[in-house]
Amino acid sequence: MDIRLEEPRDWRAAEELTREAFWNVYRPGCTEHYVLHRYRSDPAFIPGLDFVMEDRDGRLAGHVMFSRAELLLGDGSKFPMWTFGPIGIRPDLKRRGLGLRLLLHALDAARTLGVGALCMEGNIAFYRHAGFGLASRIGLHYHSAPPGAEVPYFLARELRPGYLAGIEGTYHPPRGYFVAEEDPAGFAAFDATFPAKTKAFRPGQLPQFCRRCGAPLRADADCGLQPGGGIDYSLCRGCSATVPVSRESPPQQQA
Repeated sequence: MDIRLEEPRDWRAAEELTREAFWNVYRPGCTEHYVLHRYRSDPAFIPGLDFVMEDRDGRLAGHVMFSRAELLLGDGSKFPMWTFGPIGIRPDLKRRGLGLRLLLHALDAARTLGVGALCMEGNIAFYRHAGFGLASRIGLHYHSAPPGAEVPYFLARELRPGYLAGIEGTYHPPRGYFVAEEDPAGFAAFDATFPAKTKAFRPGQLPQFCRRCGAPLRADADCGLQPGGGIDYSLCRGCSATVPVSRESPPQQQA
């Protein structure tokens, strides 16, 4: 497997790979491919840390991107941080250590470019192999949790020893990661350009909530309906019934 910087000719293939890698993993369907698509034009995007992995046939096997981020300190000032993701491996190549190999390559490159430390959300069981630990144990707080709370998926790692010495602050993921929530119509239109796939609730997914009223969505029966009769996984039944058809987001693709 070769690892190199992503090029424009890779863009669509990287988005297809990302969609396949994340489909139904954290939520019914996924939004990570749209995040990647939009992030390349975001000022926080770091082109020098945007890597693809190729197999011997020249097909993409994996992808990872990095972004600038920041910590909000107690005095209101901001402290430079970095983050990464999505990181995805083609489904037929998972569980072969390729994700860790890709990530370690990218982290070495990030250190060379002067990245001081990274915050991210992920599974500690995997990311500890890349040197990440619980961020709360080094004085970093997650924006949606009470101060001092130990958030099991909020992780951090210094790349430059001492970069975070004496630093205590709150991490907010960059706004670029929320483009699908901020532009549901644009996301639906983009996702419709890919082959149809079935969305489904799966064990281990993140909690899902109605984007209008915040009601929990745990099963298809909790979700609203699209004008054509398909399931709208972004709204509960009550909110879906109150949204005029002319203002509804474009129908999501169903298999």
